[in-house]
Amino acid sequence: MEVNLVLMIGFVSLLVALYVYLTSNNKFFERFPIPCLPVEPFFGSCRRLVLKRTSFNEFVRSNYEAFPDAKMFGMFEILTPMFVIRDPELIKRITVKDFDHFINHRPLISADSANSEGSTVMFTKALFNLRSQRWRDVRTTLSPTFTGRKMRQMFTMIVECSENMVQALANPAGQECEMKDLFIRFTNDVIASVAFGVRINSFRDKENVFFRYGKDLSNFSRLHVILKMMGYQVFPKLMGWLQMDIFDRKHVEFFTELFRQSVKERQHHGTVRPDLIHLLMQSSKGTLRHQPSEEPEEVESFATAKELNDEKILPKHPVMLSEGEMVAQCFLFFLAGFDTLATAISFLVYEVTIASDIQERLYEEVKQVSESLEGKSLTYDALQGMRYMDMVVSETLRKWNPAPGTDRVCNQDYTVPGDPDIIIPKGASVFIPIAGLHFDPQIYPDPDRFDPERFNAENRQKIPLGAYLPFGIGPRNFIASRFALMEIKAVVYHLLLNFEFQRSERTTVPIEVAKGFTPLKPEKGIYLQLIPRKTN
Repeated sequence: MEVNLVLMIGFVSLLVALYVYLTSNNKFFERFPIPCLPVEPFFGSCRRLVLKRTSFNEFVRSNYEAFPDAKMFGMFEILTPMFVIRDPELIKRITVKDFDHFINHRPLISADSANSEGSTVMFTKALFNLRSQRWRDVRTTLSPTFTGRKMRQMFTMIVECSENMVQALANPAGQECEMKDLFIRFTNDVIASVAFGVRINSFRDKENVFFRYGKDLSNFSRLHVILKMMGYQVFPKLMGWLQMDIFDRKHVEFFTELFRQSVKERQHHGTVRPDLIHLLMQSSKGTLRHQPSEEPEEVESFATAKELNDEKILPKHPVMLSEGEMVAQCFLFFLAGFDTLATAISFLVYEVTIASDIQERLYEEVKQVSESLEGKSLTYDALQGMRYMDMVVSETLRKWNPAPGTDRVCNQDYTVPGDPDIIIPKGASVFIPIAGLHFDPQIYPDPDRFDPERFNAENRQKIPLGAYLPFGIGPRNFIASRFALMEIKAVVYHLLLNFEFQRSERTTVPIEVAKGFTPLKPEKGIYLQLIPRKTN
């Protein structure tokens, strides 16, 4: 009897201690003169998201709309209090002008683990998760890979993958396809070629190892992945101490060995390819140099994340990357380019299928460019000159941006002027609600409508700098935005040149988006009919 009583008291004490731990920070925002979303034990402000009652994008958008007159408000991501910034001007200050106050992302892996040179966790070495000076060194080392000059060198690989897709779709004619599956095969082939120097054709070899592993890696709804991510939210130090990687060991070992073999073969045969591995090899030898372009300044896509001056300056001393760090950059590049870009392209072709007038206008531009090339393959410069294509891509990334938000950590107390002033304390997390900004009717009238004219030469000038963020903003923007845009436009060009997109019996209008804390994706797929165009 006494033993049972002791066990019961111990159990109740444990529950009380857990409750105190989970609610100890709930009154964090009461000392700030800003509104705050309701907070609940364990769920924080995210009950609807955790229980899969809403999509991540809709969750961010609805929270943004809850306080229309506030420049910022508070919310809790499980246990973490976050300052959500609604004002584009304040976003610009935090991410650009006063970047030194907000250098780092909020680490998924605990800080102690992330900075450990002996860490076996692949994610800790990826550029996104690097911090402070190490991030600066690796970022400036990698930035030459994604300049316009390097894009021209990589472009032939993307054209080759696009043409492989067109050939695979030519027979049988007039087929129905699920767009995400179609474009994931395309992005898989591109990233395998550009990041790892491996030529594959996922339309012929449908279950190649790259494709299978890519689908595994991009499936964040797997139970063990969800549990690991929640573990890092609730018990970050414990998870870091246990060296629990988000990625499966077999995937990490596969890509590590692939990287080693590629480097070995290139060193043995003296092979040079204009890809990520070549740049990383130059970096490891201390021979990397920026080469100023003598070509005329190119016309940038509107959505391109703007390069800052400090990205053009390499560190004074060569940055020596470990093998693990080099593999991590290739690994992350593959993961980002595999699923995320396929999603963006899928939503683009969906929108132009629903709006036949937009598809026709885009096709006319594609046809005009094709005729100007007189039978030659598409060139990088010809692609960059397609203005309506750029408008359509820019609007797709506004309405269907794969990243609903981004974050920063305040590394020193930061004063937001106002009446009264608000001091964001050192160590606090800041969240930028991209999905909310992109659907703000004050910035984008009738935001649910797909309208490329928002990004014509006149209207794009009216969009505040901090209100259109498809690839983030400031020095922490997405380093490969030029590459991503080039890839999207190239495959759309080749498909529209050869096929017309039409609805099929399984086309869902309006589209249903998957609920829960998962990346943007259609719940039931995007099925469309591809009708071959008549050739003269």
